[in-house]
Amino acid sequence: MKAHIPNFITLLNLFSGSVAVIYALEGNMKLTALFLCLGIFFDFFDGLLARKLKVQSELGVQLDSLADMVTSGLVPGLVLFHLISLAPLPSWETHNLLPYFGLLVTLASAYRLAKFNISDNQSDAFIGLPTPANALLIIALPLILDFQNSDVINAIILNPWFLFGVIILSCYLLNAPIKLIALKFKTWNFKDNASRYILILLSLVLLIVFQFAGIPLVIISYIVLSLVSK
Repeated sequence: MKAHIPNFITLLNLFSGSVAVIYALEGNMKLTALFLCLGIFFDFFDGLLARKLKVQSELGVQLDSLADMVTSGLVPGLVLFHLISLAPLPSWETHNLLPYFGLLVTLASAYRLAKFNISDNQSDAFIGLPTPANALLIIALPLILDFQNSDVINAIILNPWFLFGVIILSCYLLNAPIKLIALKFKTWNFKDNASRYILILLSLVLLIVFQFAGIPLVIISYIVLSLVSK
């Protein structure tokens, strides 16, 4: 019976991501963010439970990636679709096609997850930005618009060139050949997990000080700290 517990948590991730898709299609970014974050929460704990209960399985690995494809792959693509739709676009006859470029992130996420499934060197570190981290980076943009209303910041986020830059950067980071810290604690010893504890503490400080604008700073800190610690 206990072997099914992590898989049930993974299915809750998939359910949360599916609900987030519905709200993203409706343009409700607040509830999209809520269910996206809920899905990422379940994504973190399914693996943790599997390791603690010693019930890791190939089924669990495949199910986890399928759930992540929706929660952390499809949802951020739809969020970018929504943001580009709000941006002032050129008055071309084909300008309505531009929001679909946001779905390039979904394709890059699928490629990253497929590579992860056949990789044998990502147990202690990730190669490329994990899809949940990338999803958080992207969902931060509409949250900044909604909760930290600033004419300057709004103009930057809704600038189509900025959004296309985010798409290109996101697609690159997802599949970049860079080794990043995996937040998997095998022990609670500080010496063995110094970089993880520093990242958690720094993230809390950045989020308290900058609120939703701190999320991109957390992702940047994550990448820099990973490169430094290597």
